Amino acid sequence: MNKKICIAIDAMGGENAPYKNIKGIDLFYKKNKGNKDFFFNIFGNEEKVTSELKNCSIPSEYYKINHTSSVVSDNETPLTAVKTSKNSSMWNSVYSQVKSESDISLSAGNTGVLLVISRMILKTINGVSKPALAGLWPNFKGMNIVLDLGANIECDEKNLIEFSEMGAALHKSLFPNEKTKVSLLNVGSEEIKGTETIKKAFIKLKEISNNEDFEFKGYIEGNKIPDGDSNVIVTDGFTGNIALKTAEGTAKFITDNLKLSLKENFFSKFSIIFSYFSLKKFKEKLDPRKFNGAIFLGLNGPVVKSHGSTDSIGFYHSINLCYKIVKGNLMSQIKDNLNHLNDNKI
Repeated sequence: MNKKICIAIDAMGGENAPYKNIKGIDLFYKKNKGNKDFFFNIFGNEEKVTSELKNCSIPSEYYKINHTSSVVSDNETPLTAVKTSKNSSMWNSVYSQVKSESDISLSAGNTGVLLVISRMILKTINGVSKPALAGLWPNFKGMNIVLDLGANIECDEKNLIEFSEMGAALHKSLFPNEKTKVSLLNVGSEEIKGTETIKKAFIKLKEISNNEDFEFKGYIEGNKIPDGDSNVIVTDGFTGNIALKTAEGTAKFITDNLKLSLKENFFSKFSIIFSYFSLKKFKEKLDPRKFNGAIFLGLNGPVVKSHGSTDSIGFYHSINLCYKIVKGNLMSQIKDNLNHLNDNKI
């Protein structure tokens, strides 16, 4: 019998917890109940979790409730949380990996605290100087992996090279049938452009792309990210976080203005009847819940951060992401790729 994929859930993290967290679990079960290869380690207040599960269809053999007595608040700082959170649902969901009880951990709680706790408990992979935060962005051909999204404000060329290998490993684990193509985010596509750090990373990535971990496509400008010619976009956390927030704001600006335009007068409202299916497809394409979940890469165990304000559907998608990460052997992929860096003496 094959080992089940065990996902540790912080049931108390994020807004409307544990309601949306448990509903997300139940939705995943409903969509995958033909499979019997998954199991949930649920961490949180047992009374509250049990109360939510009574309204769900997931059978008890698919989960275990692990009672925890505290919750990491959104206002808590990493420094204070490290001292006080050892009885929390967040801490114990991550620590379950150390005890070999879970394969991956998921939380919608405080991002800063989760990153610090995860790094403290799981430690960084040997040879990785800094872990990175990676996210999924849609493009015209499929999906991009973008990293770093804010874990590291300053990065050197070694960090960018490691991010490239880890991002390529994540792409391979999630999309095994696609060719992995890596680009460095820059102010231009010409080789002479960019900082000295980016230029040094560029030269080294051209060399190591011969390992066939990925195809290195060179530089990419921000406006070319949606084209899909590259599917792993690498940058420092400062630039990556600005790019993320800009993309989110732009998407919201477009959808909000589209809604206003369609409600402007009788004729625009009437036109909705004829464009309903196109508008529905447009909405589904840009639904942020489908891309919910940022992945901490570079630790001795995978950790996924769900958006705190997402609903049960968004939380379901982050659970599905966890399932695919473990199914795609992410940790083995990362270690194999990083071994190639050691072979090249990066």
